[in-house]
Amino acid sequence: MASTRTWFETVAEAQRRARKRLPRGVYQALVAGTEAGVTMNDNVDAFGELKIRPRVADLPATRDLSTTVMGQQISFPVLISPTGVQAVHPDGEVAVARAAAGAGTAMGLSSFASKPVEEVGAVNDKLLFQTYWVGSREEILARAERARSAGAKGLIVTLDWVFDSRRDWGSPFIPEKLDLRAMARYAPQVALRPGYLARWLRSRSLPDLGVPNLGPREATPPTFFGAYGQWIGTPPPTWSDLAWLREQWGGPFMIKGITRPDDARRAVDVGASAISVSNHGGNNLDSTPASIRCLPGVVDAVGDQVEVLLDGGIRRGSDVVKALALGARAVLIGRAALFGMAAGGERGVTNVLEILRQGVSETLLGLGHASLHELSPEDILVPAGFAIDRKV
Repeated sequence: MASTRTWFETVAEAQRRARKRLPRGVYQALVAGTEAGVTMNDNVDAFGELKIRPRVADLPATRDLSTTVMGQQISFPVLISPTGVQAVHPDGEVAVARAAAGAGTAMGLSSFASKPVEEVGAVNDKLLFQTYWVGSREEILARAERARSAGAKGLIVTLDWVFDSRRDWGSPFIPEKLDLRAMARYAPQVALRPGYLARWLRSRSLPDLGVPNLGPREATPPTFFGAYGQWIGTPPPTWSDLAWLREQWGGPFMIKGITRPDDARRAVDVGASAISVSNHGGNNLDSTPASIRCLPGVVDAVGDQVEVLLDGGIRRGSDVVKALALGARAVLIGRAALFGMAAGGERGVTNVLEILRQGVSETLLGLGHASLHELSPEDILVPAGFAIDRKV
């Protein structure tokens, strides 16, 4: 169906609407990559280098898109990736979680989210809670246990971050808190986007830059930059730290940010049940290869010892199928879901998920497969030199 006022046909159209509806600084924060944006752009562009090998007869009338990830049955192989403070819409992560639940898939919730884990867990029973290595071991474990009490079925530990926020085109202004000075600075941008302001006025709230999931539920949430400062001050984890947290958690456990086969093997050694091949959406070290370029080497290194997911650059259902054909069990989406949220709130996220679901089904049909589990590398033409790190 063609795009209408309430429905968009592609994720690209969702992004165009997000750009029209968000204040410039908010949109920049959503799309910006580190430094020159080489990795961020390659995450998306690399999928175009992979070609699909379709069939023309004996095609399946129906396709089974379901799979399991971290013990959760999901209706199709797309999960919500944990992303930080979501100022694109007043309903934030709660609306994203509702949309994911409606689509029958899992919600990854960031420890730097704008909504409490209890509110998100109440609307999606396939909740995966994400934490950075922030604070002491005791604080990290307490954060995870709070999430478990709120219904989290799995824990994601994100490691692909080195605090490099430089951008060649300039970083958008993000205030410590929405005081009068910050509002005055943003006022000219907001005035050009009256719909954005109206949504917040109807919600009788302002964008909350607090981080409510970092400490105890009853504690006053730190500001985003207060939490960021605590994170910077925490020594990076060792593999022994990760093995300890895996043992203490005792449930499904994902390490996110893997790009190298040797790191993938170490993740298996510490008992991870899943890994995500990810470069933080191009917001970590620039010039890191696209996630999809790293995927085959990681899959070769760990085989079926651990569930392998991919995060980064997914914009179409065919992208999802390409990742699965190269060995991923499922993919996670971040910016695509936020574009949908900015374009249409919860309905916009539902729209994005439906675009991807339809695209996966259509691509499976063209490949002649009745199930995701029939996909293999033979379905994809991979150009010479595309995949990296097959042995390292």
